[in-house]
Amino acid sequence: MAEKGTLLVTGGAGYIGSHTVRHLLEMGEKIVVLDNLVFGHPEALPSDRVSLVEGDMSDAALLDRLFAEHKPEAVLHFAAFAYVGESVTDPLKYYRNNLAAPLVLLETMQRHGCRRFIFSSTCATYGNPVKVPMNEEHPQAPVNPYGASKWMLERVLKDCDHAWGLKAVFLRYFNASGCDPSGEIGEDHDPETHLIPRILMAATGEIPEISIFGTDYPTPDGTCIRDYIHVCDLAAAHAKALDYLRQGGDTTPVNLGTGRGFSVKEILETAAAVTGRQIPISYGPRREGDPPELICDPAKAKTVLGWEAQFKDPRSHIEHAWRWMTGTRQGRYPRS
Repeated sequence: MAEKGTLLVTGGAGYIGSHTVRHLLEMGEKIVVLDNLVFGHPEALPSDRVSLVEGDMSDAALLDRLFAEHKPEAVLHFAAFAYVGESVTDPLKYYRNNLAAPLVLLETMQRHGCRRFIFSSTCATYGNPVKVPMNEEHPQAPVNPYGASKWMLERVLKDCDHAWGLKAVFLRYFNASGCDPSGEIGEDHDPETHLIPRILMAATGEIPEISIFGTDYPTPDGTCIRDYIHVCDLAAAHAKALDYLRQGGDTTPVNLGTGRGFSVKEILETAAAVTGRQIPISYGPRREGDPPELICDPAKAKTVLGWEAQFKDPRSHIEHAWRWMTGTRQGRYPRS
């Protein structure tokens, strides 16, 4: 195995990025974070152990200075916009940030001889499921610009592998959720669109109610079923992907999920039990593009990366998120 070097983490002050940085630090890694702080929180990073550079990955001069100074051996790339609805109304914003900007990063990597790339991708590259559970051979037919931008960058990475030997792992997440069990860092998007934090925001009164879109899906209770993957499990998967590339692994996609699905109503009932509070709910029609069921087949992650989700029960996701929301979040991350 090659000797460990510095890691460059783009978007490392964001939700999944900061949890991954925390995990990698525990593994003894040396990390430089590049984040423009549009969505990231510098408070989520231990300033005494991480070099945080505020800037954008489309800034070629900045990247050249970073690579010349720190000589990163690998890049973990989290710096993407991820609001599906916004991607539909403002597609160019998504193609510019999620596709065009990473090209500058890849050009810099090529110039400096950095040939390991771990990509925060998404199951949205698959589009509507043809079969469930979904494995890596499932057809990729994204139905929105967000998913398309991620799929296009996957294609770029494959072409870079062919052209100049870049090796990449595409980690296709299912529904990221939860927070670090310590409650010290967590999920704090603005606006927040994810189901679990919005349910908990309704429980605290931060928002008036949680809206449920569709109760007539062909599922046991009529609400959508999703595979919820804990953010700490995602962080561990990135470390496993790094080990895989250090050992000479080839470019490959890997799905990250638990292999289990839970309905919106099941998540609501669990959140009510965890919080001990009544959660105000409003019901509305289905949202366009929401499939009834999305469940991951995580078999490849286990065989190729040696990774398996540890937090398979969403109750733990909700307990950790509640600990964060009623504790550190109240005073640590500035609220806009």
